[in-house]
Amino acid sequence: MKSLAFSALAFVLPMASWADPLPSWTDSASKQQIIAFVDSVTDPSGENYVTPAERIAVFDNDGTLWAEQPVYFQFIFAMDRLAELAEKDPSILSTPALKAAAEGDLQTVLEGGHDALIEVVNASHSGSSVEEFQSEVAEWLNTTRHPVTDLPYDQMTYQPMVELLRYLRDEGFKTYIVSGGGLHFMRVFAQEAYGIPPEQILGTYGETVYDSSADTPVINKAPGIAFIDDKEGKPINIERTIGKRPILAGGNSDGDFAMLEWTTAGDGPRLGVLVHHTDADREWAYDRESPIGRLVDGLDKGPDMGWVIVDMANDWSRIYTGAN
Repeated sequence: MKSLAFSALAFVLPMASWADPLPSWTDSASKQQIIAFVDSVTDPSGENYVTPAERIAVFDNDGTLWAEQPVYFQFIFAMDRLAELAEKDPSILSTPALKAAAEGDLQTVLEGGHDALIEVVNASHSGSSVEEFQSEVAEWLNTTRHPVTDLPYDQMTYQPMVELLRYLRDEGFKTYIVSGGGLHFMRVFAQEAYGIPPEQILGTYGETVYDSSADTPVINKAPGIAFIDDKEGKPINIERTIGKRPILAGGNSDGDFAMLEWTTAGDGPRLGVLVHHTDADREWAYDRESPIGRLVDGLDKGPDMGWVIVDMANDWSRIYTGAN
């Protein structure tokens, strides 16, 4: 059976006649298309009905469920942690990239490219147990604020997307995060922020080793990246970990393109959702030229695939969970 794309023009719903499942979304075509899709796949009498076991929805995190500017929040954590580690042992700042990161010089680190980023992540994310690392992440989230919004980072989740996750679960979907962000990092806050438990989070993960030398065995984080959950890695990791092709996928950048493409290429009713950052007043406006969250293929090809392109400025009446 050919995949069914749901056109925003094909469904017009009487929104005012029933409880609104997405109150922070304006009454736009994007909202109508999402609700029409969910209604279609959850109606047992309809031809597009999908059993609850197959109602799998996957979402990117950075730029899709929470903000990602001026750089991914996990990398800000990495720089902060590196600075703390360097206070105890300055010798760890063995390269220009590490020295720049410890000084908070993000521009110099970014100019160093992929290798510089990996150096910073390796130095800041290894050398402790998973539990110790996650305790430090939790402390950082509790004590640090974003340099532009002055909000705690975990309050810069997008209220409309939190509502969408809740709405899908209420309608029998199982929701997953599939992100280029670190697996152990996201597991610290995702349950509280999104209602998504640790076992439903797929992400990039570093090398780990089992250590039974102490009374209580632990898993230690070691240098090196074991798997990067980005671009083509996303559908590969979904197939490997979940074992089913989702029927709904949400993202915001070309790093998510393969995940949405693979999701919507399957048989039966399917939906791709792209968050387009168009709101320079309440958030940031960026797409084709941005080094963070670059969006080209999704804008050019997504509409012809039936994807919902969410216009943040026009489709959302509220942005962050932590601010009106």
